[in-house]
Amino acid sequence: MISSLLAGARRGVQVPLARRLSIAVATTSIAAALVVSVPTTDAAGDTPAGQRPGARAWFTSWAGSQHDLAPTPLRDQSVRMISHLSQGGDALRVRIQNTFGTTPLTVDAATVALTDGESAAVQGRPRPVTFAGRHEAVVPAGGELWSDATTLTTRAQGDVAVSLSVSGTIVPGRHQAAFRTNYLTAPGTGDHTGDTSATAYTETTQSTYLVTAVDVHNPRLKGSLVAYGSSVVDGVGSTDCGPGCTQLGTNRRWTDGLARRIATELPPTRQLAVANAGVNGTTSAADCPKLADHLRGLDARARLQRDVLALHGVTGVLYYYGTNDLPAGCDAQQVLASYRDVFGRLHAAGIKVYVTPVTPRPSYTDEHNRSRYTINSFVSRRNDCSGACDGIMGFDQVLKDPLKPNAINPPYDTGDGVHANIAGQQGLADTLSLPMLASSAHR
Repeated sequence: MISSLLAGARRGVQVPLARRLSIAVATTSIAAALVVSVPTTDAAGDTPAGQRPGARAWFTSWAGSQHDLAPTPLRDQSVRMISHLSQGGDALRVRIQNTFGTTPLTVDAATVALTDGESAAVQGRPRPVTFAGRHEAVVPAGGELWSDATTLTTRAQGDVAVSLSVSGTIVPGRHQAAFRTNYLTAPGTGDHTGDTSATAYTETTQSTYLVTAVDVHNPRLKGSLVAYGSSVVDGVGSTDCGPGCTQLGTNRRWTDGLARRIATELPPTRQLAVANAGVNGTTSAADCPKLADHLRGLDARARLQRDVLALHGVTGVLYYYGTNDLPAGCDAQQVLASYRDVFGRLHAAGIKVYVTPVTPRPSYTDEHNRSRYTINSFVSRRNDCSGACDGIMGFDQVLKDPLKPNAINPPYDTGDGVHANIAGQQGLADTLSLPMLASSAHR
């Protein structure tokens, strides 16, 4: 049934973009058959839509958590955001968010296309994207919207360009550190979502605007792993290849390395997608007294629903939090309370949890180290947080300097004593147990 619908969708996308409105009714039936609606929750508010029976062919293959607003508004222009997929499929859909916006976001047109990720140019004709069968969408302030399915064959480690034409004036939500270049047309230039060339995309940003997740349709996948944490999850250091050397847009975060390992080392029957839900500077616990104001409300509990549970096909979470909590003034008991709450909510949703002990930082005081010892003792106990989690990621051992346990091993250090460079990111990826992570997979 799905294959016949996908074939029909392929024929539909050959209609020129100028005639898109005339085919809206015809495409509605296809979209209705393929689309899973905007994520819903159960009575507790924590059941991810992608885990409902019949929804297991859809998996979040890329994510970028929204956490603030861009410094400059969009004005009747197009954006082209590049998503690096951990796994591919025969169709995809995208999530657009207006989480921090104060006015509605109007999208006049949207497309997806394959790209090499090195410019705003795309490979082949962009495919129109619809929302509940329509080519236009309005996302209310504070809201989000998932698109219908769009037929496009993608592969693991491939790049997809998501283009949106925005009308009016809107300050877009963003993920600030994309660690790659994304593209915009000039204000007032209107709809260039159907362009194959890069000519109209004359402006650039190293943030990701509006687009916060890409799902792939792939019945062969067994789940999605979501990396959840602060800056080392987000990717700080992943462009650092040594003094004076930067590699932007090369996808060298430890989560990218993990995705490559899964694609090449696990058998076809155990393949998993990997999505990144890191936000630089955030904490596990809420209300740490020294936390900067712009980071409040972005703690692990506060954003768990939209950044993890609302994604699709999630079977496991890689939890890397705690390094910011201690200097932000939270103690061990506050951190452990947040751990227990988040882990309990994830388990209630049928999601396994893999945790790293708190990693080194040279600025830790004696008080911080006492709290770190308490937290890490809890995490390491029985290798499953005394039953509160499902496995341990030994990132603390990978990163620590053997001579200075509060510092990062120099070959892995960006120079700030906190973040891992490209070599360190790969070291983290290489230490992860694939059999452990594969145990989260759907049977």
